[in-house]
Amino acid sequence: MPPDPHAGHDEAGLDAAIARAADLVRDADALLIGAGAGIGVDSGLPDFRGDHGFWRAYPPLAARGIRFAEIANPHSFEADPALAWGFYGHRLALYRATVPHEGFAILKALGASLPHGAFVFTSNVDGQFQRAGFDPGHIVEYHGSIHHLQCTRPCRDAIWAADAVSPEVDPSTCTMAPPLPACPRCGALARPNILMFNDSRWLEARSEAQYERFTAWRARTQRPVVIELGAGTDIPSVRRLCETQRAPLIRINPREPAIAAANGVGIAAGALKALRRLRIALGN
Repeated sequence: MPPDPHAGHDEAGLDAAIARAADLVRDADALLIGAGAGIGVDSGLPDFRGDHGFWRAYPPLAARGIRFAEIANPHSFEADPALAWGFYGHRLALYRATVPHEGFAILKALGASLPHGAFVFTSNVDGQFQRAGFDPGHIVEYHGSIHHLQCTRPCRDAIWAADAVSPEVDPSTCTMAPPLPACPRCGALARPNILMFNDSRWLEARSEAQYERFTAWRARTQRPVVIELGAGTDIPSVRRLCETQRAPLIRINPREPAIAAANGVGIAAGALKALRRLRIALGN
């Protein structure tokens, strides 16, 4: 195979971007981490990019032509509870078994080196930052958490841990064996405390309390730097938050790294590769 004539330029550009990012971190007194699904790819997690990416992860749903927006929907718990819980039960077991990659530890160390530490704002529901040892009080799970449940009705504003759920999912049908999780108060079907598509019944109190803690932390910082990782434009909640901080932004994204030079630096690489190189540039 002939050498890629652009490879040297790409590496030179990456080196320059990493050096710029290191300078921004050195000048900061706090670290805001904005994380989308792309941060988990290096841990082996799917990012459900487009219908075909979702269907590769869930062949039984592909066979039935069920799209992500259709199964990740409160209506699915009414239409086919075993299938809905098969999808979420599989994800719950997957996230419990996944070991966060080294990049999480690098971010944790970067935050620990700054006077005001780190705060995480993520659209992910997988709980990987908690598994990596981040302070749960410094995490906003903007779309909720698969590790917490609520009533599907809901009969009250109650959210509880999913620790007692031990999903047994048939991989050939993506259905979960009974008993399905139930509300301890009224006995109705329970569901993950996650903001789904077309969801008017999500109980947001837990996420709102997390956001209030973030707001208080942000008010104490004077020179924060934002590191955004794997946050795409399809569901732009993380990007929007990161772009409105009036703080230097380091955008790490192999597909969509673009950012105005005056606002920060874009790094066209995966999370783990970029964070490893940033650690080296910082001399850690």
